[in-house]
Amino acid sequence: MTVFQSAWNAQGSVAVQRREAMLARIAALRALEARAAQASAKSKPVFDKRGQLLPRERVGLLLDPGTPWLPLCSLAGFMQDHKDPVLSVPGGGIVAGIGFIEGARCMVVASDSGIEAGAIQAMGLEKILRVQEIALQNKLPFIHLVESAGANLMRYRVEGFVHGGSLFRNLARLSAAGIPVVTVQHGSGTAGGAYMPGLSDVVIMVRKRSRAFLAGPPLLMAATGEVATEEELGGAEMHTSVSGLGEQLAEDDRQALGLARQVVARTEWSNRPPVHAGRAQAAMNSVAIEPLYPAEELLGLMAGDLRQPVDMHEVIARLVDGSDFLPFKALYGAATVCVQAAIDGRAVGIISNNGPIDVAGANKATHFIQLMCQLGHPIVYLQNTTGYMVGKDAEQGGMIKHGSKMIQAVTNATVPQITIQCGASFGAGNYGMCGRGYAPRFLFSWPSAKTAVMGGEQAARTMQIVTEAAMLRKGIAVDAAQSQAQFDKIVAVFEAQADAFYTSGLLLDDGVIDPRDTRAVLAQCLAMCAEADTRQLRPMQFGVARM
Repeated sequence: MTVFQSAWNAQGSVAVQRREAMLARIAALRALEARAAQASAKSKPVFDKRGQLLPRERVGLLLDPGTPWLPLCSLAGFMQDHKDPVLSVPGGGIVAGIGFIEGARCMVVASDSGIEAGAIQAMGLEKILRVQEIALQNKLPFIHLVESAGANLMRYRVEGFVHGGSLFRNLARLSAAGIPVVTVQHGSGTAGGAYMPGLSDVVIMVRKRSRAFLAGPPLLMAATGEVATEEELGGAEMHTSVSGLGEQLAEDDRQALGLARQVVARTEWSNRPPVHAGRAQAAMNSVAIEPLYPAEELLGLMAGDLRQPVDMHEVIARLVDGSDFLPFKALYGAATVCVQAAIDGRAVGIISNNGPIDVAGANKATHFIQLMCQLGHPIVYLQNTTGYMVGKDAEQGGMIKHGSKMIQAVTNATVPQITIQCGASFGAGNYGMCGRGYAPRFLFSWPSAKTAVMGGEQAARTMQIVTEAAMLRKGIAVDAAQSQAQFDKIVAVFEAQADAFYTSGLLLDDGVIDPRDTRAVLAQCLAMCAEADTRQLRPMQFGVARM
């Protein structure tokens, strides 16, 4: 046993100040998430009149009661739909997450049809593509609750139309891989939206509510002059009895969701035994021990301005089983933290930062990643770095080539990698610590995280030096006030774009989480990785074709 002895004063003034700042950020996060739910709930009178359930009510009825739910990308589109953060409604018009249906862990996606009738937003499309990728990589049944007005033609962009084809391609890939794709058509699916049920393995439709057609009555009239009703073109009864697009006909939303649960149960996804146990199965059988230090203390560890040092060993001790971890090369490249531990009974390697990544730290991390691949242990990255070390000594010591070795190892690691952005994620440190560009299985941020090519003040000072040097070469006097104004402007731009809420709005992570939930989130992600590694699929040359 190598139980960590904490030196952190969780009751001290510094911790209390940091805790209050973090709680304020969490409150702001929850307010943004609530804003989307409240915007959708404004449509409740309309839904009630039609005898329908709101999107979040549908998701709640679909899931097994009392089981974990991991929401994904809840801030998608924040400040992309409206530049004023007070007016922006996050979520991308999509509710998405991972939960249990009849004991099977599933990816659940629901059109937020309470907002703009479920019209697909630009970042909503990106959100669907991301969760499809997660479902494919982790072998999760894909359950889609559809009610969408399609693309908003008033905000038409040709690139959105072209890129949107990836949504349907991914449905075909999921089915062909042997992963069940189930669609509940709660409402309309027009034009490209009609291919969502068309590319599903099983489709459930609701009488008098479901619609699926390539061209609705207005477009049909405009294109061909033909007159037809919605029911004739694409009603639920027609599709379940004439075209064969639908397999099940439900009387209302509740029955449709009940049928979806039955369909998932019949897949026996939760009962299929793994084909090869190996270390992954052995890890699942390990007994988990709670950390010795409370998760509540995570709120007071991270400094708001990220310039104050944080010992990431203290964070690790509040995440891993029994606060027990084995340091790797503790005295070599000490600013790069590498430890072996367990989370919820599953063996993991953890890499974190107590400062910039220097030559020794890069070599140490490379060695550690290779060791974890040899052992078959997933790697968790806890980002808190200003990047790779710069300066004459670092350059002459081969920082570029040694940092490149670390990036090579991260890129080609053969085990699942999961990233939590806790604090700073600056420069190439974002890359070497498995940022979004390096395709970790999952990536979540704390509200305190900041992501940028460099700090705002560093960027502003760099431009100030370059600008003033150019002016002096031209014999132009430097205007101190103008120089300071440029400095302040650059700092403001960098700080705004580095903010975790802003980057999450761009889907540069899979969601912002409360630090206290980190262990639970990691446990769910590690469980999914282990299940995926041991699950045998029955892939086909093509996805299930509609007959």
